[in-house]
Amino acid sequence: MHQWDLSPFSVTPAASLLSKCVSVGALSQEEIDSASNGTGPVFSSHLQEAEDQIRMQKQLDEMRLRLELLQVDEQSADVAHSFHLAQRFQMLQMLGDHMQELLREQNSLRQRLMKPLACTNLPVHAHLHRFMVESLKLMMDFIETLEEKLSAADSRTAARDRLALLDSSLAQLLIQASEMETLSSQILQWKSVDGCKLVTSDP
Repeated sequence: MHQWDLSPFSVTPAASLLSKCVSVGALSQEEIDSASNGTGPVFSSHLQEAEDQIRMQKQLDEMRLRLELLQVDEQSADVAHSFHLAQRFQMLQMLGDHMQELLREQNSLRQRLMKPLACTNLPVHAHLHRFMVESLKLMMDFIETLEEKLSAADSRTAARDRLALLDSSLAQLLIQASEMETLSSQILQWKSVDGCKLVTSDP
């Protein structure tokens, strides 16, 4: 049993103290009854202030608890609510507009890159036309030389492949020739053996 769970017939230290105060005349029974019923003032103003502070602290704790519960409810609100759906729809719409703008820029850039350079109007000054013509000639010569080099490299690669194919074909022919030589020697041996048998068998 807890130390404060006393039987109704036991005398507590507070009761003995109050009885002593009544016996010496420091308190009256009416004051004690009024204080126990809660209708009269408390024994001390400091005790009243302490009780008020405790009460206010409890109220403050309750308000804080309610505020935390409201924050939790707000964070764990239903995502299917119209307010949240409206916000998400607005964000998705902004993202879609941004993606459409990127696609427009990409399409315009692709069209500009696919457009031939001859069709573009380049602002060239008159005194630079001669240099442009010479630059185009040099570019054409470079392209022709590059094509010749590439074709020569391709022909070298093709010739190397053909030589490798000829070497493999020659090796196969040599193998077949050796096999034919072996077979022909075996046939000649069989013929010679058969001739000897025929000669020995004649009377």
